[in-house]
Amino acid sequence: MALGVVITAALVCVWAVARVQPSTCHVLDAKISCLDCKHYYDFSGIKVAVKCDKVKKLATATVEENGAFRVELPLDISKGNPPPSLDCLAKIIGGPNQLYGKNKNMVSKVVKVSNGVNSYTTATPLSFSTSCPLASSKTVDLPLPPEWGLAPSSYYVPFFPIIGIP
Repeated sequence: MALGVVITAALVCVWAVARVQPSTCHVLDAKISCLDCKHYYDFSGIKVAVKCDKVKKLATATVEENGAFRVELPLDISKGNPPPSLDCLAKIIGGPNQLYGKNKNMVSKVVKVSNGVNSYTTATPLSFSTSCPLASSKTVDLPLPPEWGLAPSSYYVPFFPIIGIP
């Protein structure tokens, strides 16, 4: 009788373990950085969005204090396994304070980590600035004859009249 209970318990355990599927979770694990911040800048509250091709769902993550974030990739695994090549982008979408940056620094392609099973990271570092980068202000200094007695042309506000509008 006791042998039957032990065999039944063993079969139930084997059946339970056989029903457990390995994790199919694909996780993006990356960090963001600030180009003009002080050494110990608090990144908490900044949002990062991840969008994959041919998937309607968008995944978002809130960045931790040290700039790290972790998010499950929005993959459509209802059709079976995910495609062998993922076409996903990660983008900094905002935070508690105004963020500035070029699109090439705030968006990055998601790539698979070489030693990870379902681990991914960003191809280029995601970065931003907290101050508005000024556009390059090139002054045009037209050569004016000194005998005219005028200040250099760069001191005048450029004005280009619109001619030809009725």
